[in-house]
Amino acid sequence: MDVIAELTGLIGADAVLTAPSDLDAVTEDWRGRYRGPALCLARPATAEQVADVVRCCARHGVPVLPQGGNTSLCGGAVPSENGPAPVILSLTRMRAVRAIDPVNNTMEVEAGCVLATVQDAAAAAGRLYPVSLGAEGSCQIGGTIATNAGGTSVLRYGNTRENVLGLEVVLADGTIWSGLYGLRKNNTGYDLKHLFIGSEGTLGIITAATLKLHPLPTRHAVAWVGMASPEDALTLLTRVQERSAARLSAFEMINRLQLDLVAGHVPGRRSPIGSEADWHVLIELSDNGSGDALDAELQAILEDAFADGLLSDAALASSEAQRHAMWEVRHSVSEANKKAGVGLTTDCAVPLSAVPAFIAAATGAVRALVPDLPVIVVAHLGDGNVHFIPFFTFDAWEAAAKDGGTEGGGRDALAAALRHAVNDEAARLKGTFSAEHGVGRVQLPEMARYKPSAELALMRAVKRALDPQNIFNPGRLLPPG
Repeated sequence: MDVIAELTGLIGADAVLTAPSDLDAVTEDWRGRYRGPALCLARPATAEQVADVVRCCARHGVPVLPQGGNTSLCGGAVPSENGPAPVILSLTRMRAVRAIDPVNNTMEVEAGCVLATVQDAAAAAGRLYPVSLGAEGSCQIGGTIATNAGGTSVLRYGNTRENVLGLEVVLADGTIWSGLYGLRKNNTGYDLKHLFIGSEGTLGIITAATLKLHPLPTRHAVAWVGMASPEDALTLLTRVQERSAARLSAFEMINRLQLDLVAGHVPGRRSPIGSEADWHVLIELSDNGSGDALDAELQAILEDAFADGLLSDAALASSEAQRHAMWEVRHSVSEANKKAGVGLTTDCAVPLSAVPAFIAAATGAVRALVPDLPVIVVAHLGDGNVHFIPFFTFDAWEAAAKDGGTEGGGRDALAAALRHAVNDEAARLKGTFSAEHGVGRVQLPEMARYKPSAELALMRAVKRALDPQNIFNPGRLLPPG
């Protein structure tokens, strides 16, 4: 109560919420899998108020859990069931677009800005902020930076790390570090912003960012393609890259089960092609030209691929509405899977050439544990990121609990065994268990299992140096030493 009273005096009664109705939405993740208690929800309006909150919590030894749009898939943005209850720090009152410089191709925004708002503001200035993902209507820019979010445009523009030029960060002692540079070249020692990008709120609180902008494409060509195998999809990817080069902005692959779940559980979604196929690919080319040249280019590539037997069916979007509808199918996968059952989402990345082998090996590995287990595949094929998802209907998941899961350990043990089986195959192919979702708390065992001890030691040294009291998001990202 002393902490709450002090915070109220620092940032105002309307900015410190304690009612259960206010805390319910921020103490449970969006999939309803993780939940824990919190002292309160603090909503500072400035970086100085964020610093006040941090200093107050440090004085009282209370953890600070920064939360963006609460769209994490790794349980990293909500409190744990056990351990000291944190102050959840939300930047929803810090949503200003401070400045846009279209000549320098930069924009400065506060961390509470919703990603879609940032995209819209850039577009209004004739520029593109390219990070795009299914949660862009609710996730906040600070959260995407703290998790180094990927998405569907990494193939062309890189992930979030490649699109951040500078940061403003509140440190564990309440110091505000302002590194909001808009420079492409700044060779003056350690590039400190990279400590905080991908740190998942464990080293500091990101309060603002200078983002890199790009020319806004004025023309898009989008196609939905049915294919027989990931091998054929990889061959098609190579062909499109060779002929379209930098104009290729997205190459997304899902399997038939995923498409069926989207069509069956999300109203208004349907397959863009009339025939059935085991694998589906969404391709987008974008450029700044005009006319139908881009459509003709993509159509010619697909016609040649069809003649060579690489694809069984294809639909080329003939309007912006059709393009939007195709992307809606792709962006609806998480919603569909949540409604349809329990998907044990993995977030592996392997070298592009190894993607088909990884999918085949991971399928065999999980079915060795659970025979005939359905598998969902959602892949950002252009960058080698494969979300391989062992899938249970709700009834099958309940049956797994009654059967005792793996070695009598229940569903948690079964889920861990399945994740290990998938991640072992990624590691064998020189890949990673976390490509874009982060670590949170769900992936802590994987960090301990796969991360070299020297890397963990370096990460712990950085954590001790920047957050010696361990008040920032404890129990996340770093496994116990």
